Amino acid sequence: MTTFRGALIVLEGCDRSGKTTQCKNLVERLLQSGKKAKYMNFPDRSTECGSLINKFLTNKQEFGDETIHLLFSLNRWETKTQMEKLLLDGVTLVVDRYSYSGVAYSAAKGLSYEWCKAPEAGLLKPDLVLYLTLTPEATAKRSGFGDERYENTEFQRKVRHCFDKLYDSSYWQKVDADRSESELGAVLDQYVEETMHAAGNDPLNILW
Repeated sequence: MTTFRGALIVLEGCDRSGKTTQCKNLVERLLQSGKKAKYMNFPDRSTECGSLINKFLTNKQEFGDETIHLLFSLNRWETKTQMEKLLLDGVTLVVDRYSYSGVAYSAAKGLSYEWCKAPEAGLLKPDLVLYLTLTPEATAKRSGFGDERYENTEFQRKVRHCFDKLYDSSYWQKVDADRSESELGAVLDQYVEETMHAAGNDPLNILW
């Protein structure tokens, strides 16, 4: 019996655009429909590397821009083998942030795009990136905005510009996140269903 692989679905966007909520809702709906699915997020703060990242993000420890970028990248490399196994076992992974966030946030601080992308080369390439867009003004009104290091309006504006430069219409879908949770979820469901159907027989690909 042929086993179709799972799809690698990534949700990207600026802070407080609803990525985490939508990722978890997507996984719940997939499981309820009998599909194999798993939620993942980066940074994974449960690892030793992730613990250092958490201290940085909550302003309890300082690192240089290059150092924290490489820690974020290492955090993704830690799970590559696990992700590959799950996908080949037919599990669709719905991932909250990925390499694109790493590049966008570091580039927004002034590091070069090519330098930022280099440590990510060889990681798994998503089948679909759902890029949730929200104006900086709308972002600032979201609950909890400002709790972590990068959550200020001017920096988020720079991050959004960097995401726009990374946008690739061949496997990205730009989605306006300034709508109700259920309305946004219905839009995402359609893209995910189409991608899962198309990816089943395709080999896994790598960045960049």
